Amino acid sequence: MKQLTSIFVLAFAIFAFTSCDKANANEGSVLGSTLTSNKGKKTSITKAYQIGEKVEDFSLKNVNGNQVSMADFNDANGFIIVFTCNTCPYSQMYEDRIIALDKKYSSKGWPLIAINPNDPEVQEGDDFASMQQRAKEKGYTFPYLVDEGQKVYPKFGAAKTPHVFIVNKTGAGNILEYAGAIDDNSRNAEEVTVNYVDKTIAAIENGKTPEPRTTKAIGCTIKTK
Repeated sequence: MKQLTSIFVLAFAIFAFTSCDKANANEGSVLGSTLTSNKGKKTSITKAYQIGEKVEDFSLKNVNGNQVSMADFNDANGFIIVFTCNTCPYSQMYEDRIIALDKKYSSKGWPLIAINPNDPEVQEGDDFASMQQRAKEKGYTFPYLVDEGQKVYPKFGAAKTPHVFIVNKTGAGNILEYAGAIDDNSRNAEEVTVNYVDKTIAAIENGKTPEPRTTKAIGCTIKTK
């Protein structure tokens, strides 16, 4: 009887682990309508922007103390919006690539805007002072904004850090064209075979529909209460 009980417990543990693995593998693959907090509590939110929909402008505090919005960039063709942070190992692995994207595209009318969505009371090291220090140490030449009250990232449906959104500035407004990963290799920049940001912007500039429109963002979950 004890042997049968042990076998049952082991089988249940394997099933639970496998189910958790599958859930994690699917997380962040599509734009969702719910978010999961650190404690696993689901919080209903307003439906996130879908590909092809108009994106509302925002006004968030930059590390220099000024408010920044998309409307500030009068000559922009579009925007590279990256939800990232100080502390996530994946954000740190992508940091130099994010800096490189800004250097490559800001002069071409595609400013990069970084937004830290984490609650600093939950994630130590993602407070405003630490953001200022990080931006200074790394020489950020782009805005690094704090999502105070965590009001902006749910509208985009951001689920990870980093999570990138490409917005095309059109006569009809700012239109979401792509959401997901920056490229196809989070761990090694030298082994990237597809840069989704490059591919999306090239398609837009050539009057074509980007492909793919969404990919799975690989990174840390956004920290909430």
